[in-house]
Amino acid sequence: MGSRILVVEDESDLAELVGFNLQQAGHTVLCAHDGATALAEIRRQRPDLVVLDVMLPDISGLEVCRRLRRDESTARLPVVMLTAKGAEVDRVVGFEVGADDYVTKPFSPRELLLRIDAILRRVGAAADEGPQHIVVGDLVIDVPGHRVEVGGKEVNLTALEFRLLLDLARRRGRVQARADLLERVWGYAPGIETRTVDTHVKRLREKLGPAAARIETVRGVGYRLRTDGD
Repeated sequence: MGSRILVVEDESDLAELVGFNLQQAGHTVLCAHDGATALAEIRRQRPDLVVLDVMLPDISGLEVCRRLRRDESTARLPVVMLTAKGAEVDRVVGFEVGADDYVTKPFSPRELLLRIDAILRRVGAAADEGPQHIVVGDLVIDVPGHRVEVGGKEVNLTALEFRLLLDLARRRGRVQARADLLERVWGYAPGIETRTVDTHVKRLREKLGPAAARIETVRGVGYRLRTDGD
């Protein structure tokens, strides 16, 4: 069964191309050509995923993503950025505002579909994998509810930050290489070099507050979520 996907793109030809390929893959597609319309559509009926252009005529895609992440009802809505701005700093900013993936123009429609499908599979499988509640000291992860608490206070994470923390928590006490995290959490192919993991771990630590020290950096390898016995 396909998903409901909102394509936010001000170039009509490109919106039609993306929409056509998504429909051919069995998804239901809605289109918006500016940020205000996109936000209104998301409030009206929340989609399963948003494909979001950065350069929009009114509100930038980055600001749209920020607003989605600030709203509890859309904080974990998967967002794929689609943009001509492909420099590393642009990708880092995209991930910092909460994007789940970042695809640069010109792009392969097939690659875009594969990236979208990978995100949808991860979101759909998260609630069915392993324990439904994970407790590590004062850190509590409610898997089906996509909620995280530290010391009894809820921490607002993006969908990608939640998946990263959950992946570390399910393998707590064991070192996870950056390459392995990229494959499992982001769905990247082996061999891709990126600072994406480090950027997201930094943001995750900032949000976890007193529990930040549980995410341990293992130099030259990756990260580990420490348990009380470590």
